[in-house]
Amino acid sequence: MNEYDDIINLPHHVSSRHPQMSMMNRAAQFAPFAALTGHAAAIEDTARLTDEQHELADEDSEALNQKLAYLRENLHEHPTITITYFEPDKKKAGGAYKTIEGQLQNIDDYSQSIVLKSGEIIPLKSVLDIQCADLEL
Repeated sequence: MNEYDDIINLPHHVSSRHPQMSMMNRAAQFAPFAALTGHAAAIEDTARLTDEQHELADEDSEALNQKLAYLRENLHEHPTITITYFEPDKKKAGGAYKTIEGQLQNIDDYSQSIVLKSGEIIPLKSVLDIQCADLEL
């Protein structure tokens, strides 16, 4: 005779006081526990590389000013331009250089920014270079 022969064939007990747990809640009991919520994301964010913004040389700055002056004169044509600019990182020091293409809407002297028809607003102090296929720069 085995040790559990007296209870092995008894019916499964179902409580009359407590409702049965759903399969989803039962499974959640055995899910892994993350004691440090957000820790992996913080490590990944710290490991992300950023660039430093470089100052333009005097001749590059002068060339950029000439391109901006030319674009101001031809603003009514809404030329398609390609802008390379520095976008600061929102979470840590540095940022990344990005290139965007779009139709020029305005050069806003008050906010010192370039506005594209797509709604993008790029601060002039962040612009590294501007290229324009529609016009000769």
